[in-house]
Amino acid sequence: MVHDRAPRTDDEVLAATDIEALLRHGLSRDTFRTALFGDGAIAAAVTLDRLGVLPRSVTYVAKIVRAGGPVYAAGLAEPLPSGAASACLRDWLETAAQVAGTPDDEARAARWLDTVAELIGLRRGSRAATAGPGPA
Repeated sequence: MVHDRAPRTDDEVLAATDIEALLRHGLSRDTFRTALFGDGAIAAAVTLDRLGVLPRSVTYVAKIVRAGGPVYAAGLAEPLPSGAASACLRDWLETAAQVAGTPDDEARAARWLDTVAELIGLRRGSRAATAGPGPA
């Protein structure tokens, strides 16, 4: 079989992950939690990293979720520095707000955002380490 294009990269596959579905099921159901904190967090990190989001911005939103809940955080005019990243994150926060029926679910959403932030940091650190020193 001949392919007319290169195979998709892992990043492309992960970026196509339905993060909202994983949030819908993973925040309130134990059986989906591993998928949410595994593939879902990685997919979210890939998506936000591609949009240039810094880890500290996501960590800040996680603090807002802890303090006011996902409903409050979803209502922020611009939770992240760029419009595209804010729209993406707002969709995730709105999904979390719809399914987070308990304080534990809300805390889990904040922990998930912290996980996403850590993964963005790891991706950035890995790229910096493999880039080597700049021009001499």
